[in-house]
Amino acid sequence: MDDIFIRIRRFYARGNVLTRLIFINVAVFLAVRLALVGAMLFRVEGGGFLRYLQMPSSPGEFICQPWSALTYMFLHVDFIHILFNMLCLYWFGRIFLQFFSARHLGGIYVLGGIAGGLLFMLSYNVFPYFREVHFSLLMGASASVMGIVFAVAFYRKNYEISLLFIGRVKLVYLALFALLMDLLSVTSANAGGHIAHIGGALFGILFAMQFQRGRDLTVFVNRMIDRLVNLTRRKPRMKVTVNRPETDMEYNARRQEEMKALDAILDKLKRSGYESLSADEKRRLFDASRK
Repeated sequence: MDDIFIRIRRFYARGNVLTRLIFINVAVFLAVRLALVGAMLFRVEGGGFLRYLQMPSSPGEFICQPWSALTYMFLHVDFIHILFNMLCLYWFGRIFLQFFSARHLGGIYVLGGIAGGLLFMLSYNVFPYFREVHFSLLMGASASVMGIVFAVAFYRKNYEISLLFIGRVKLVYLALFALLMDLLSVTSANAGGHIAHIGGALFGILFAMQFQRGRDLTVFVNRMIDRLVNLTRRKPRMKVTVNRPETDMEYNARRQEEMKALDAILDKLKRSGYESLSADEKRRLFDASRK
């Protein structure tokens, strides 16, 4: 049993931001489900804690739990809900990483979710239709995923994907169709969820437009994440290491690995063009051209 947890922890540590986001969502889902099952077995009212993790539509309630603007986007209770969201996050996240860095992915996940939550709260307090609903709660990663989908769709509008029974379709058309369905569903039973989708989508479009102009809207949130990580990370103990010269065998092995990585980048450059390269791949290509 210990080996399983060690392997999971190592896999998480080695994974990129996309892998870690999926891990966090699944871990929160399992923890919440186990807590609810335990509460039911002991006949205890256990669902009350979820209210403090979901984002409320009431500004007064939100002021008392501002952290819910972040926690709601990692919270799922229904299995189908998290399965669909994580599949979409994985599929479209992989496409996103072809054109942007992992830091951009994490930043849009957070900011797209916040944008969806704020539009949800604003709509429930502005439109007369929702005045009959005195209180509503929001949870799920859908708004964050929509932000990622629309960011890449509007950044590379000619990018195509293959759909079963339909064939090749431009991603931007698929994204716009999803947005239309959300607009037509803002008065449905899940109105809050569809409104949050629209908020995430609008942020994704804004990010793509600003990124094309040389502005990165995720810089601030990534700096905040870095600071939080540095606060929770243990400071390494000081140790003295003595560098020894690299042997011929080690040098040849390292050069061979570097050449393999460079060949893979050049193949990707021929297939998809320079814009398809990630920031790290562009840096490696630039470094190789200077040698």
